[in-house]
Amino acid sequence: MSTIPTETPIDTTDIKARVARFQSVQQSLVSEVHKVIVGQEEVLDQVQIALFVGGHCLITGLPGTAKTLLVRTLADILGLKFTRIQFTPDLMPSDITGTDIIEEDPATGRRTWNFVQGPIFGNVVLADEINRTPPKTQSALLEAMQERTVTVRGNHYKLPSPFFVLATQNPIELEGTYPLPEAQLDRFLFNTVLDYLSAEDELKVVSLTTSTTTARASAITTAEEMLSFQQLVRMVPIAESVARYAVSLVRASRHSDASAPDFVKKYVNFGASVRGIQNLVLASKARALMKGRYHVTYEDVQKLVTPILRHRILLNFQAESERLTTDALLTKLIDFVPVPKE
Repeated sequence: MSTIPTETPIDTTDIKARVARFQSVQQSLVSEVHKVIVGQEEVLDQVQIALFVGGHCLITGLPGTAKTLLVRTLADILGLKFTRIQFTPDLMPSDITGTDIIEEDPATGRRTWNFVQGPIFGNVVLADEINRTPPKTQSALLEAMQERTVTVRGNHYKLPSPFFVLATQNPIELEGTYPLPEAQLDRFLFNTVLDYLSAEDELKVVSLTTSTTTARASAITTAEEMLSFQQLVRMVPIAESVARYAVSLVRASRHSDASAPDFVKKYVNFGASVRGIQNLVLASKARALMKGRYHVTYEDVQKLVTPILRHRILLNFQAESERLTTDALLTKLIDFVPVPKE
């Protein structure tokens, strides 16, 4: 079985130690989160993967499903600087990126421009209710999310590392909201959906939040170590057959591709781009490490297809009229694309 070649020879002893540390931190992270957050295992897995590959995550959920609490808790556990942007209809791009102001030296009377950083200059940036602000302001995040820089009056400013945007949106309150443009959506590694908890989990939430004690999570790692983990994830080997499977799945989502099934040609306007393939492979590598493996499997790819592609596929009017959801289409796509035989 051939594999995609790695870049340089590596010290296996050092790698094993780093993998052991990665898995220790990941398990501790889950334990600390569960001191504050009940349930939502799949959501937590996806947000962790986003953090370990340096990606951004769009969290879609109903009010009161602990979206904001989850993001703040993760920032505390990772020992990272947390900033929050509350998106509103009157928010301006400079409210996000920062702005230049004129300051006068009292001694000389000389005036100079000084840049005042906006809330985008954090490690974990919570973009709360991101769909409540117009596209002009939403676009202020595009450069930051893709290039890790912001440009103000022609000057480029580098954002701190690591840098994650974890955005939340409410799927049911449509009045006063602005749908995210496709270019904005494509910057997110995952579109993670938070659903209602089970009855048992809701009982645990009540016990946890209505008593006199307040649950707190402790920091277990640092910014430098998170950057090391992101590099480690990229070192995970992936067999060429698994990589081809990921490519085949994404290409089959495009109605113009020869490999696309009839139901894609019938219901899909636009499929996922090559960024979808890149994100699918990277996220699969992180999932493999989290599951204690040193290689990517077909199952890793299959488990992550839906949250990675659900916001990258644009259905047509016929799909909407027949009430076909993107998730249902992706389930059919996974069944359609055959897993290569070894």
